[in-house]
Amino acid sequence: MIHIDVKKVGRIPDGGGWRAHGRGSDQAKAVDRRKKKTERGGYVYLHSVVDGYSRLAYSEALPDEKATTAIAFLHRAQAWLSAHGITRIERIVTDNGACYRAEGFSRALLGARHQRTAPYTPRHNGKAERYNRILAEEFLYARTWTSEAQHPRLLGLWNVHYNCHRPHTAIGSQPPAARHGYQPASPTS
Repeated sequence: MIHIDVKKVGRIPDGGGWRAHGRGSDQAKAVDRRKKKTERGGYVYLHSVVDGYSRLAYSEALPDEKATTAIAFLHRAQAWLSAHGITRIERIVTDNGACYRAEGFSRALLGARHQRTAPYTPRHNGKAERYNRILAEEFLYARTWTSEAQHPRLLGLWNVHYNCHRPHTAIGSQPPAARHGYQPASPTS
């Protein structure tokens, strides 16, 4: 069983936003003025998949949460999971987002049973929700970002840390990769 979810994250303006310079600073006010006049802040969507048994996780920063994007992510995630020893997926748990209700997503499941959570019940997709919380605490808001270009580059590195080095108390204080015997070639892969 795998859990899939999307986390919507605000884009970081060049030079950093209010987190880098403080609320009410000259730089933060300039970013707000640009947003109101010409630029839009916008969002980045972090699509994530978590294996229910091992907590092995994979994430990508994508431009939207449309069904076609979710389907393409599902195929890449399935290939990534397969490369790490998870070759059979029996059930896919998602929330009731529009991208997961689309007919195309249902056809893309490749034989797995699709289980959607009850409306307004995020705890039914708890492993993905917990992963999103860890992602926010330990990656998104753990440092000061000065550019949106930093996220995708460092997200892959953080995923290696999460899967291979970070202990998880829910699975016996070992990293998720230990349950599948996977170890990265080097810390930068």
